[in-house]
Amino acid sequence: MSNSSSSSSSVPFGIGLAASSSFFIGASFIIKKKGLKRAGSKSGQLRAGSGGYSYLREPLWWIGLLCMVLGEAANFAAYAFAPAIIVTPLGALSILVSAVLAHILLKEKLNMFGVLGCILCISGTLGVVLHAPEEHALGSVVDIWNQAMQPQFILYACIAMASVYHLIWKIPLEIQTSNVLVYVAICSIIGSLSVVSCKALGMALKMTFLNNSNQLVYPQTYVFLMIVIAAVVTQMNYLNKALDLFNTAIVTPMYYVMFTTLTIVASTIMYPEKQTASEMVTEVAGFVTIVCGTILLHVTKDMDAGGLHSSVWNAIRGGKDSSSSIARYSNSSNAQNDIEMRAYQR
Repeated sequence: MSNSSSSSSSVPFGIGLAASSSFFIGASFIIKKKGLKRAGSKSGQLRAGSGGYSYLREPLWWIGLLCMVLGEAANFAAYAFAPAIIVTPLGALSILVSAVLAHILLKEKLNMFGVLGCILCISGTLGVVLHAPEEHALGSVVDIWNQAMQPQFILYACIAMASVYHLIWKIPLEIQTSNVLVYVAICSIIGSLSVVSCKALGMALKMTFLNNSNQLVYPQTYVFLMIVIAAVVTQMNYLNKALDLFNTAIVTPMYYVMFTTLTIVASTIMYPEKQTASEMVTEVAGFVTIVCGTILLHVTKDMDAGGLHSSVWNAIRGGKDSSSSIARYSNSSNAQNDIEMRAYQR
């Protein structure tokens, strides 16, 4: 009974950690973006998107990194105090924080379809998360290690690492720097694997310092720590590239959606649970909503709100040149993007 009441009383603390994590992570995107822009604006400096590391000498970028470290620390600590089904949806708050700060500090704006895409992404992700299977009760770091050593999860980890290898080494640089999905996918796939280690470390710290059950004596704890460090370094590198090349209002929701979806997939494989037909249908519907929102967000990211609204309104009215005007607008937008990309690569 005491364990049950103690667990329930720790849930509000876990929710508070998750909310503060979203604020720090959302703010870190914007602060690091400003640091990257400031570093890239200096003459003779190679931008992060081209493989440069001049941002390491920019104090503002380090402030953003500190915010992200604090956010990630609060995030995996939250998993030790509150159920994942509560903590994960709160990650959507980071999108709202990023959108508000990007509008204020970076002057980046979303058109009406971008806003709708964000809403669809968040709604669909919440639908998937809230109907995801619950995790098994775990008593130690060794229990998590045993779950991770199951054949089905090892297979997922191998497929994930093979996908990351393909995205990094097999896709041409021109495609990597012109398609936001590549860098975001790398960060999301690595992130889905690091969640297991983050949860293990959070549980190890909680049991060691609060429950008087020392988990630091297990070698698995340090293996999980090394995995987290490697994952964080990889994510930081490619997230910096994505932020340097693409609009923050696009990177943030796409990263959240892909990371959350892949995390649910990894958790479902690691902790298989029986589900009803209605739960499965709801999860599929939520996933379709996420895909629709992501596509809408990606396709309309370069469209001007005023011109797009005029073209769509003419199409609705059935105007004589409505279709051609939309086609001309889309072609001009794509042509401008090509010009900017060629100039950037030079």
